[in-house]
Amino acid sequence: MVQARVAAAEAGFADRAGDIIALARLSTGPGAVGAILDWLAGRTGGTVALLGTDGEVVTVPSGRHRPSPRALTTAATAVADMHRRGTPSAVLGDESCTIDLVRLGSEAPYLMVTGSEDRRHGVLLADVSRLLGLCWRVEEAEQTRQRVASAMAHSREAVLHLLMIGSVPTARRIAATLRHRLPDLCRVYIVACPAGRRDLVADRIEHFARGRAWIVPCPVYPHHLIALVPPGRDHSATRLDRVIAERVPESRVGAGEELPLRETAIGYEQAFHALAVARGVPGGYARFDRHTDLTPLIDPRGHAWATGFLAPCLSYTPARRADPGAEELLATLNSWLIFETGASRHLKIHRNTLTARLHLLDGLLGVDLTHVSDQSAAWLALRLHSAHHASTTPPRPATLDGLLGTPAASVWARSQLHPLERADLPNGLETVRAWLRADTRLPATAAALAISAPATRKRLTRIEQVLGRSLLHAPSAKHELWLAMRILGSL
Repeated sequence: MVQARVAAAEAGFADRAGDIIALARLSTGPGAVGAILDWLAGRTGGTVALLGTDGEVVTVPSGRHRPSPRALTTAATAVADMHRRGTPSAVLGDESCTIDLVRLGSEAPYLMVTGSEDRRHGVLLADVSRLLGLCWRVEEAEQTRQRVASAMAHSREAVLHLLMIGSVPTARRIAATLRHRLPDLCRVYIVACPAGRRDLVADRIEHFARGRAWIVPCPVYPHHLIALVPPGRDHSATRLDRVIAERVPESRVGAGEELPLRETAIGYEQAFHALAVARGVPGGYARFDRHTDLTPLIDPRGHAWATGFLAPCLSYTPARRADPGAEELLATLNSWLIFETGASRHLKIHRNTLTARLHLLDGLLGVDLTHVSDQSAAWLALRLHSAHHASTTPPRPATLDGLLGTPAASVWARSQLHPLERADLPNGLETVRAWLRADTRLPATAAALAISAPATRKRLTRIEQVLGRSLLHAPSAKHELWLAMRILGSL
């Protein structure tokens, strides 16, 4: 008799040890809470669920391991009462249907088990509840961490968006709530890298900038990482773009110039153009090759012309509160000119909403924003409108051709096209001209040149390397090239 009891006890210990080993193994895997619940249901031959302190179902397995609606209703009522009384466990029902309820911890859910066929299920539930409670808290902590990380990422993206549209004071206030001080000067970097290497690249930038960089995954291009890096120890021996390219060889890095924070949008375009060059040079990194900006070189009446061009948008009052106002329309126009169809991802709006806003802008401004000519005029107007203007005398009315007719603008235009003239690229100017006349549509450009679309793309890729500008991907240099050809009468 004694030997039988000893043998039964040893068998029980062995079973319990096996259960604990199985639970420990499940607790270290992905989806530990769900895996343990499935295991427990199979181990007891019953059904299981997790109920919140208010009786609501938190987690329940699918299929035959799911408790019946009647059992869930009974358990929910009991759990709410147990939580009010502070009762840690209870057994409900009768011999035909037993419901075990065990609290997994303070403010943690209750484990519900029905129809257990294990006579030792009390010991089993005690073991399971301890480990299951820990796994639940770990999963809750991870979900909280992900929510916080998502909120931080959206806040950082919002700051970048505000900087891109020139709202520097608002961007500074949001950044300050994240305990980050935005610098007065910064250089924009764009890193094209596999999604799985973004964290490594971000770590290198953070280490290089000593925690002062503003790093945001690009909302438009999923493989791009954008970084605003303040001036620092960025000399030839420790250039950030070179450090990234050497550490992550499959990446490509483009960098703009050091610019004031209010010119972040210009810095982004510069970095994007440099990235187009980096794709075709040894080392995989490039910096923007300085070309004088057009805006200071045109007629002094430029700011007034730009204000007049944008006036219908600047003074627009929506008929309904839900409709976009003047500021949103200007942001949409700027985003469209930079990202084209990617503007919907940049602005976090549906593509149909983007189309509706563009139709509204077409009507207000009297343009067609699908045409390069009107895009270029709007691009110049936005640049001139945001530029510093010190004149106090009322200017004479001006036209676009009048603004572009200065000798300095002619010099600028020739400097834009000079690389094509001196390069070993016989059809370079002809290709760019045909591309602009076709509103940058490849099929129409190929038809005008009487060559295939792939051949046209190959020519434009070669022209990108010669000009050091992006043409085939937005932001594109098409606006500057169109203005340069307009100034020289080449269109």
